[in-house]
Amino acid sequence: MNILIKPLISEKMTRLTEAAAAPKLNRIQRKKGKPEPVAHNRYGFVVDKRANKFEIKKAIETFYNVKVLDVNTMNYSGKFKSRYTKSGFLTGRTNAFKKAVVTLAEGCTIDFYANI
Repeated sequence: MNILIKPLISEKMTRLTEAAAAPKLNRIQRKKGKPEPVAHNRYGFVVDKRANKFEIKKAIETFYNVKVLDVNTMNYSGKFKSRYTKSGFLTGRTNAFKKAVVTLAEGCTIDFYANI
């Protein structure tokens, strides 16, 4: 069973991964003593719907050669959607998938664009 289907690359996942994408504190927030935002070193993947957290962790550790601390999974069921068009009323179903957000150990990174 192929567990990892594809990496999840979106603005939200990029914000969770990179410290440079975190918002800077303005002058008022610095006066109040709020801490600087930190990168959480998290990466997202679309995985097989039947895979559990232990299988996902093992697959990522072997494929990317990194140390995984935590795995959070979310199931997205296929929802019914309908719309009205010139040809009539169309109904359909969206794709169902499972998303895994993986937290890596300090100093470990994954470069999705290294193979390009």
